[in-house]
Order: sequence, then C-alpha cells, then structure tokens
Amino acid sequence: MSARFIFVLGGVLSGLGKGIVTSSVAKLLKSYGFKVSAVKIDPYINIDAGTMRPTEHGEVWVTEDGGEIDQDLGNYERFLNKNISKINNITTGQVYLSVIKRERRLEYDGRDVEVIPDVVNEIKDRILAAEEDNDFVLVEVGGTTGDIENLLFLHAAREIGRIKESAYILVTYIPFLKNVGELKTKPTQHAAARLREVGIFPDFIVTRSEVRIDGPRRWKISRSCFMDSENIIDDPDASSIYAVPLMFQEQKFGEKILKKFGLEVLKSDMAKWGELVKNLEESDRILKIGLVGKYVVTGDSQHEDVYISIGQAIQHAGAHLKVKPVIEQIQSTDLEKDPESLEKLRKYDAVIVPGGFGASGVEGKIAAVRFCRENKIPFLGLCYGFQMAVIEYARNVCKLVGAHSTEINPETEFPVIDIMPEQKELMKEKKYGATMRLGRYPAVLSEGSQVHRIYGQNEISERHRHRYEVNPNYIEKLEAAGLKFSGRSPNNRLMEFLELPGHPFFIATQAHPEFKSRFESPSPLFMSFVKAALERMPAQKKL
Repeated sequence: MSARFIFVLGGVLSGLGKGIVTSSVAKLLKSYGFKVSAVKIDPYINIDAGTMRPTEHGEVWVTEDGGEIDQDLGNYERFLNKNISKINNITTGQVYLSVIKRERRLEYDGRDVEVIPDVVNEIKDRILAAEEDNDFVLVEVGGTTGDIENLLFLHAAREIGRIKESAYILVTYIPFLKNVGELKTKPTQHAAARLREVGIFPDFIVTRSEVRIDGPRRWKISRSCFMDSENIIDDPDASSIYAVPLMFQEQKFGEKILKKFGLEVLKSDMAKWGELVKNLEESDRILKIGLVGKYVVTGDSQHEDVYISIGQAIQHAGAHLKVKPVIEQIQSTDLEKDPESLEKLRKYDAVIVPGGFGASGVEGKIAAVRFCRENKIPFLGLCYGFQMAVIEYARNVCKLVGAHSTEINPETEFPVIDIMPEQKELMKEKKYGATMRLGRYPAVLSEGSQVHRIYGQNEISERHRHRYEVNPNYIEKLEAAGLKFSGRSPNNRLMEFLELPGHPFFIATQAHPEFKSRFESPSPLFMSFVKAALERMPAQKKL
C-alpha cells in the first residue's frame, strides 16, 4: 500500500516550530506501529545549507549520507530514532537546477519548459521519492502562507492531495495581548484564507501561543476556518520540545489523524518517552555545562540554535541520567580579550569546545582547552575542538612554539593540523567540495582505551564535516608526550579520537557525535561526558 502524506504548513510568521510539530506528529504515528519518514522543504535558492553562515541560519545538520541540511532534519531523526537521507531535503535551488539540467539534456523534447507543470512536477517527484516503504510521510514546507517563495511548493502539495491520501496541518500563531489579557485569532483566520486561495483547506490547525487557547477563541477559529473545533490543536509553550508529543497525545491528535485517513486506532506506546520527559522536568539535580564557541554572539543577539545538536545530545544524556543540564554559552573571543576570565570555567561541571571554521576566536578556544587540561575539568572537544586540543598540547606540552593549523596560519613552522596531500591536489583544481569529509565515517578504537570502554566496540562510526586533519608527521611526537590517539580510520592514516590518560575526562573527536544522539538512545560519548560532569558536581548538588 502506498504512503499517506501529511503536509505541515506555516501561517502568520516563521520560527513557530513547524519542525517540532512535524517531529511530534511523526513520533505519535510511529508509536502506533507505523513506518514514518519526513521531508523538509526549504524555499531558498541555495542547493543546500552547507555554505550558509551559522550566525544567520543556525546549525548545519549532517546526514549519514553526507547531506548538509537545515537543522529541522535533525529533530526528525531525534524524534523518530532513525536515519533520514539527504534526498529528504528539497530546496528551490535543487529543483531549478534539476529542471535546467534536464532541459539541456533535451528531456523535455524541445518544448517550452514552464513553471507549471514542469517545475511543480519536479517538486512532486522529489516529494514522492520519499514514499519508499513508509506508511506515512510528513512534509514540512518552510516559510509561511503568502510567501512568494513557497507558492510552487503549495501547488505541489495540493496536486499530491489529488493523487495520494493526504492531510494538511496549518501551524499558526495566536498572539496574546497582555495589556488586555486576550488571545487574538485574526492572524490565524487570514493565514487559513491564504491557504484556501491556492486550493488547500487545512484539516487541522495547530495554534502556537504563550498560553492555552480558551473556548471562545477555539469556536471563533472553528467557525471562520470551516472545521470542527476538535481539529484545532493547542500548542502552548512547553518545558521541553520532547514534551510536545505528549501534549498532542493528551488531545488525541494521533487518533484524529488516523480517523481522518479511515484507519483503525491502535494502541500507542509512549511510556518510555513520557518517563524520559518526566526525568528532565522533575529532576532537581542541576548540571552546569560551559560551551566555549565562536558563533555565540553577533551584534546584540545570542544565537541559541548554532549549537542546537550539542545541546540536545546533552539533554538526551540528562534525561537518561535523571539530571537537568543547563548549558551556558561563552564567546571564545571574550577569553582572548580578558585572559583572567578563564577562571569562570571553574564554576562549570564540564566544558565543551565545539566545531567551527576560520580564525576568529581560535586562541580563546585553545586557552579554554589548556585551562580544562591543567585544572582537571571534564572536557569534550568536537571537530574544531579536537583540532584545538591537538594544537594546545603541541604548544604547551611538546613545546612546539607557534604550532597551528594551516587553515589559520599557512606559514606555521609546526603545522600539526593540515590538509592531507591528496586533498591539496584537489584544492589546486578548485574541487573544494571533494576535500570535505562529509557524513558517516568509520573509526577503529584502541582496545583498553577510554573511548573503547565508552562505545564497547572495536569499530564504530560517527558523522563528519571538516576538511583539515591531524598531520601524520606529528603523531609520534604528540603520543610520546602523553597524548593518546585512541581512535583512527581503518587505514590508520586519519586520527578520529584523542584522550589524555590520568585526566578525569579529556576526550576529543574529529567527528560530530551529537548528530547521532537521539532522545531514546543517547550518544555513548555524551552519556560518558555527562557522567564525568556528575562526578565533578559538588556532593551537596548530587543529593
């Protein structure tokens, strides 16, 4: 039997949490035993999110098969506890590039190539490709109703509704005017009207607001949007994104969707999920994690979603260990301006130095690594943080003064981080994409090492997104000075993990293990990191 499609559309404004609604509905349907997948449509012209500034667009999510995707796909994986392919991300750039290439190959038989039907058909084909053996496919359309950018995607959604069993969910914003203490529904009414203009009548409306909507407002939306009031789903601000599926379950949202498709309502299993949410909400053990990043502040704003997957991976571990993690972001350039501010790192139970690119804030990161190493503070370095740990050790333990990455200082006397020779040849040919390690890569772990005990396997895999590597010419010197490269590529050429024996927890990886952490199955490395932080936590905080 072919898959059923559920389109999640946005109204009023962006940033409402369509991705969380999509993920939550997908999780509910999976809890009934159905096979579920999800697609994210991004109306921008870019081919993918790989070249976007994290301070503008947020984190770039990396899939197993090497896709650089909008961060919403990460939530789909975290909620569904499954890998999702890069083909499940569709952008306007991909669509038009494909149409133009097909025209150049004469696949349109020399006729005029037009927006309708050709571009819309390309969109439909890409959405339908996610069908595979799934029972349900959720399709989140980026942007809001009325945007010129997503108009063709709405046309495609409407046309798929003619050939496939489909449902449409409109996620809207209900503003709460505090001066009069009233919720206003007019923006939602207009959003639904704009959808009807393109031939889509929403089956459900999910109302985002600071507070729950009341009876009169529900009735008004029902009457003006031509739907039963029971199909208006309340979605007020929640304590955690993982509480949203439970909130939807209370309103029988999953059952209503199954009834819409004429399906039998089966028994839902959300017990484990509910227990984990309870652990996060009710724990009085507060764990303080410091994150030293370079994309923390731009202008007067602090960007919460640049390192969103790291935060979620820590939350996953916290839910399983019954502790409530609080993550504080520290701008690495601040540590450069005021070295004495490094002392503030002592107040944290553990510190993370995450990934990044470029020169800004590098010395602050290196200083943070050194402080954690010398003061026995649990430390986890990720990707760029792994490289900073190598540079710090080379400079301060191996006494290689000025050791650096050739990404930052091409003339350094001690290039402990460099591009591999075969990558340099590709760079000369301007094949920049081919020099990136993207997606899943295996690592062989040293028996008896800390990371081997953490993963419990000889060979594991994690996802990568980087170009530079540890220079093989310095590995022997670094290890002779006490640093241990405890994970390597199968051919032994690439360093994947390092650790420092004798330190409570000093581990770094060239990979991004946060991309494989799920709410119901946390990353082993993050679990071990949070356990180490708990050990550092003062005794009175553990009670």
